[in-house]
Amino acid sequence: MIPKIAAPTRYVAILCLMLILGLSACQDSSAPPSARDGGTAVDAMAEKEAIRGVLMRQQEAWNAGDIETFMADYVRSDTLRFTSGGDVRYGWDSAMERYLATYPDRGAMGVLRFSDLAIDVLSQEWALVFGSWDLERGGDYEDIGGKYTLLMHRGSEGWKVVYDHTSQAGQ
Repeated sequence: MIPKIAAPTRYVAILCLMLILGLSACQDSSAPPSARDGGTAVDAMAEKEAIRGVLMRQQEAWNAGDIETFMADYVRSDTLRFTSGGDVRYGWDSAMERYLATYPDRGAMGVLRFSDLAIDVLSQEWALVFGSWDLERGGDYEDIGGKYTLLMHRGSEGWKVVYDHTSQAGQ
């Protein structure tokens, strides 16, 4: 049986409980990450530069006509999810097949440029990337571009794309 508490005492107890809960919910966001997350500090600037490096490496590989090296920064697993052109593909092999079919030669590949990068480091292992892509092509191919969102995971091999959602402008 719960003892009955007098009304004024009950209100004080409720106010104290609310104050304690409120204070525990307010975290000092000005404290360094290691003080907030139990010592697992994330050097967000260093991680952003590492991720930017991955994207620049992909851009260079693409512009060299090397789709295999471009795809090396995707997780080589059936867990990879790639969405483009209204289709969802699962697995590294499926994404690779799509790239080879869509970009069968250097003319179709054109010159890739990533821009408008917004990299959000979510933790030591996860990051979200948003950006624009443009392919400058000539000859029989028109220039195309669009937006993309990547979910990246950092494992023993470094940062890898786990989910890629790419859209083309005008579609």
